[in-house]
Amino acid sequence: MRIGVVTFPGSNGDHDALAAVELGLHQEAIAIWHKDHELGDVDALLVPGGFSWGDYLRAGAIARFAPVMDAVIEFAEAGYPVLGICNGFQILTEAGLLPGALLKNSGLTFSCRWVHVRVETDRTPFTHGIDPGTVLRLPIAHGQGRYFAPPEIVSDLEKNDQIIFRYTDRHGVENDDANPNGSLRNIAGVSNRAGNVVGLMPHPERAYDAALGGDDGLQILGAMLRSRMAVAAK
Repeated sequence: MRIGVVTFPGSNGDHDALAAVELGLHQEAIAIWHKDHELGDVDALLVPGGFSWGDYLRAGAIARFAPVMDAVIEFAEAGYPVLGICNGFQILTEAGLLPGALLKNSGLTFSCRWVHVRVETDRTPFTHGIDPGTVLRLPIAHGQGRYFAPPEIVSDLEKNDQIIFRYTDRHGVENDDANPNGSLRNIAGVSNRAGNVVGLMPHPERAYDAALGGDDGLQILGAMLRSRMAVAAK
C-alpha cells in the first residue's frame, strides 16, 4: 500500500507520519509537498499535524489554499481514505471536507500530554476492525483543538454515525476531566458523511511503537490495511 503524507510550511508531524507508515506499518510512504498539483499513485493520504503557516489567521486557514489542496479534495471526493491529524484535522475542516471547526482550547493554553479516546464506530477506513467502545491511549499537542459545530450539525453527526472518537478516561467513561480542550460532547474526531475522510486531534502517528510511550496508534493506522484487504476480498 502506498500512503501519501502532505507537508506544509510549519508541519512538524510529517516525519512522524512517514516513519509510522514505514516502520510501524511496513508500507511505502510518499512525501507530498504543498506546492505539488498531483498526489501521484497513492492509495491513502495523511494530512499531518503542526502549525502550517504559523497558524496565522486561524489554524489551517492558509493551508487550505495551498496548491496541493485541489488534489486532496478531488482524492477525497473520489472516495479514497484521507486522515487529518491535529493541524491536518483543522485544514480539512477549513477546506470543507469535514464538518465543524476547531477553536482555541477552553483553558486558552497549549495542551501536550497523553489522553484516552473511545472508538465510536468501525465504519471508516481508519477504524475498520476496531470494536466500537475500544479505548485507545494517544498523545495530543495542540492549542486549538476544541471541536465545535452548530446543534443541527451535531445532531446530523450523531444520526449519521460521523462521530468517530470521543475523549474519555481510561475506562471509557466520558467526563469533563477527560476532555483536554473543552470539545463539544467530548468529540475527538469526526468523519464526512461517506466515512472515507476522518479528522482527529490526537496523534496516532506518534504512538506506533511501545518505545515511544505507546503503540495504540497502530490500531488506527493499521485499519487502513485491514479496510483495503476487506475491499479487495469482495
